[in-house]
This record gives sequence, structure tokens and C-alpha cells, in this order.
Amino acid sequence: MSLPTSFVPAAPFALHPPVRPEVLHTLPPLGRVAPAQPLPLGRRLWRQGALRKALILAVLALLWEAVARWQDNDLLLPTFLQTAQAFAQGVASGELLHKTALSLAVLLKGYLAGIAAAFVLTTLAVSTQLGRDLLSTLTAMFNPLPAIALLPLALLWFGLGQGSLVFVLVHSVLWPLALNTYAGFQGVPDTLRMAGRNYGLKGLRYVLQLLVPAALPSILSGLKIGWAFAWRTLIAAELVFGASSGQGGLGWYIFQNRNELYTDKVFAGLAMVIAIGLAVENLGFHTLERLTVRRWGVQR
Repeated sequence: MSLPTSFVPAAPFALHPPVRPEVLHTLPPLGRVAPAQPLPLGRRLWRQGALRKALILAVLALLWEAVARWQDNDLLLPTFLQTAQAFAQGVASGELLHKTALSLAVLLKGYLAGIAAAFVLTTLAVSTQLGRDLLSTLTAMFNPLPAIALLPLALLWFGLGQGSLVFVLVHSVLWPLALNTYAGFQGVPDTLRMAGRNYGLKGLRYVLQLLVPAALPSILSGLKIGWAFAWRTLIAAELVFGASSGQGGLGWYIFQNRNELYTDKVFAGLAMVIAIGLAVENLGFHTLERLTVRRWGVQR
């Protein structure tokens, strides 16, 4: 009697498959060929972001110089060299630096106060339903309202002083930062939230140790937008009502020189506004992103 096919023992090689012997191949030496060819000098320089941005600024300066020379009217548009000379004179005399320091001192107060108010508002929004309703209602009411439109009321309430400027700066920073922060908090994955609750994170510790690091790209975006809004609001406010507590800032410097028809100094003041914006963006926010979200792999 023959056994069924299912009971036929397997072949020996099926139980013990053959093992191929290991072979070590020795590669020939490279000789004079370098393992990695260095990039050409032009490509290495082009990879430097600071150099590319400097090239863009140089092209814009050349265009400015060409247009101003073609127009040939210093009262309407001074040349880039005239503006650079006025800028250097303002810095050397200390006047331009003093006005800039006054504006930055007021800006720092309003910016920090706006950040604190936005943090409190968004913390309430992620903690309670009433806080969410409060945030959505207030942002719908006040976010479309230009900060400079509140300046007349600020002058009535706080007078001709830094209080009025700080009030409009807080309005400029608060709403875009609160919206971006809350949107970042809403984008935190549920798995990460549950992991935080499993570790016992609640209340303020839950916000600071879990939500803020996870939503940091959105928070940084809100800080950038709030900074830009606050900076241009401050310059516009100083242009509108001038000196604050007997001392005018950078906007007042621009306004005074416009009245005296020193157009080169007006452009020098505007150049200082742009220079501060570039410095804050590249040295401040860019460095903060490189040390946090880019290092963590959260942002490309």
C-alpha cells in the first residue's frame, strides 16, 4: 500500500537549503582619483543664502541709482549714493540711532505685552469652551480693525505718551498671534495629546510642555506676522501724532525731514526701517527657527 502524497517526506535540500560561500572582493585602489570631487567655486558661493540676498540688494540698489539719475530730481527721488551719505551722516551724528532706539523701546513694550495677552487668550481657548467662544468672537470683531484706527481713542484714553503707542501695538500683535497659536494647537495630533495626558500633564504644564513645542512652527509664524504689524503700526502712529512724551521716534524723524524737504534723510529713515526688518528676520527669527523647529525636523 502506497502512502498518500501528503505523507511523502520532503527532499533533503528542502529541509536544509544550500548555503552559498561568502566571497570577499578586493576593490582596486583609486589611485589619484579623489573619492569626492569638490564643487566648483561658483556653486559653493551660490549655496550661501547671505550672499544670494546680498546680490539681490545690490541689484535693487543699482536699479535705484539708475532710475534716480535718469529722473534727475533730488527732491522727488535722491540717488542711492545720496541716501547712503545721509544715512551715514545720521548714524555718525547719533540722531538716527537715537530715534531708532526710542522707537524700538516702545515697540518692545507693546510686542511683549501683546505676546502675553495672546498666550493667556489661547490658553483659555484650549482649556475651556468659554475660552474658545471668547477667542473666536473677539478675533472676528477686532482682527479686521486696523490698529491705526484706534489711535484717536488711544489718545483720548492715554494721552500723548507711550501708553497710546503701546495700546495700538498690543492690538497689532494680539490677534494674528492668537489666531496662529490656536491654529497650531488645534493641529497637534490626538495621539500626542493622549500621550501627554497619560503622563499626567494638565493645565499650564499641558500647554507649555506639549502644545507649545508641537505647535511652534505656527507660533513662530504668528510672531513674525505680529512683529511686522507692530513695526509698521508704530511708524505710522509716529507719523500721525509725532512725538511721544516730548521725544519723537523714527517715524517722527521721517515726518520732520519730509516737512523740511530733506528727501535724502526721509529715505535714510526708511532705509533704517528696512534694515531693522531685515536684521530681525534674518538674525532673530531665522536663528530661532534653525535652533528649534528645523533642528527637531518639524520644519524643512
